[in-house]
Amino acid sequence: MKPLVGISCCSKTFGPNGLPNHAASDFCVRAVSAVCHAIPVLLPAMGSDCDADCLLSRLDGILLTGSRTNISPSHYGGSASETGAPEDHARDATTLPLIRGAIARGTPILAICRGMQELNVALGGTLHQRLLDVPGRLDHAAALPEDQDGRVRPAHAVRLTPGGLLHRLAQANEIQVNSLHHQGIDVLAKGLLVEAVASDGTIECVRAGSPHGFALGVQWHPEFDALTNRLSASLFRAFGDALHQGLETARLAAD
Repeated sequence: MKPLVGISCCSKTFGPNGLPNHAASDFCVRAVSAVCHAIPVLLPAMGSDCDADCLLSRLDGILLTGSRTNISPSHYGGSASETGAPEDHARDATTLPLIRGAIARGTPILAICRGMQELNVALGGTLHQRLLDVPGRLDHAAALPEDQDGRVRPAHAVRLTPGGLLHRLAQANEIQVNSLHHQGIDVLAKGLLVEAVASDGTIECVRAGSPHGFALGVQWHPEFDALTNRLSASLFRAFGDALHQGLETARLAAD
């Protein structure tokens, strides 16, 4: 039996009439299926209508996707977003309770870009709304290329925490990553550990400390090249290993 992985969707409008839809990246779907050997299940951004406990009773893991939208600052006590900054309140109201429930249950989480920021906010951390406004920070969203080659292309280096999970997976002290984000972690949530930092001090990878099980967040996008890049694949394989181990543990407990 394959594990079921819930993939967070954004609420978006499509078509000439701007009809409401729920959307998630095909790259995430393919990575979960091909690398994690799991069944991807799209989770609509249902807001307050989402029953997190019901979902978590059926899902074996959660993949929190990236997005062009920002988390509403109301969730971490920040000042109102600048005019025109895109937000997705329905997604916030779906993912934040889901994360807290998953952490409490020990359900595996892989969080990407906005997803890593959601992980931090859900557990009590805060965000920089514009890294460019923070003295000494790099432009982590330079150009925002639309083509696939541009999105995969490394943008800057990150230093890995010695002995951390990412350090063990990469078997290196430093790696190159793509970079497509405007926001980043300010105050790190209690219970999260730093796994990687950019040269300007921006936190690029976090994980939940024991005893919360596998919960890893990365600020870059490993899903874009999960089928071809060794490190990107190893991130999804580690997530997949946690999924299958949890499924096997549940099976043995039920016998």
